[in-house]
Amino acid sequence: MPDTAAVPAIPRSRVRVPLRFHDGYEADAEVVTFHGLTDGREHLALVLGEPGAVPLVRLHSECLTGDVFGSARCDCGPQLREAVERIAERGGVLLYLRQEGRGIGLYNKLDAYALQDEGLDTYEANAALGLPEDARDYTAAAQMLRALGVGELDLLSNNPDKADQLRTLGVGVRECVPTGVFTTAHNVRYLRAKVLQTRHTLPLAAPAELSAG
Repeated sequence: MPDTAAVPAIPRSRVRVPLRFHDGYEADAEVVTFHGLTDGREHLALVLGEPGAVPLVRLHSECLTGDVFGSARCDCGPQLREAVERIAERGGVLLYLRQEGRGIGLYNKLDAYALQDEGLDTYEANAALGLPEDARDYTAAAQMLRALGVGELDLLSNNPDKADQLRTLGVGVRECVPTGVFTTAHNVRYLRAKVLQTRHTLPLAAPAELSAG
């Protein structure tokens, strides 16, 4: 992990954007862009509701297929929709991070999908392509949070690596708040792999049952 977490980023612009989802849910967000992010990517912060001293925060990695096209092969779209509502109700920040395919990029993600269709799980497919299982680095996320004045938060996530990285980067994570479980016939193997391989807190079944499934 780069030793650049303490490098300051500063807000570049702030603009109000009314959000509306396919089911009719609406929320107002303040969208913040930044100067000085270490990876040079165009990440966004969406400030929702009225954040308190310890806001609810989600680090959501971009997923074009799930967030935009409604792909049922993952749970990203439903998680994004859920996160906006839960954060708006309590007050907090959604970081939309441009890390498609757990950091491997859109084309590589689709190549991995093809391998999954041949029987590999999501992590095995990445490895077969010579790519990391998960290439995401949350240094820029820590910079964004500091720029917004967030030093401690409750993290809306099932992924323990996000909390571990944030703590290593000096951001206080008071509590990990699990998201919902959004299973479909097309994504259950993907979700099971996340439980078995990277300890995601998804109550699908006991690990022994998942291994046998």
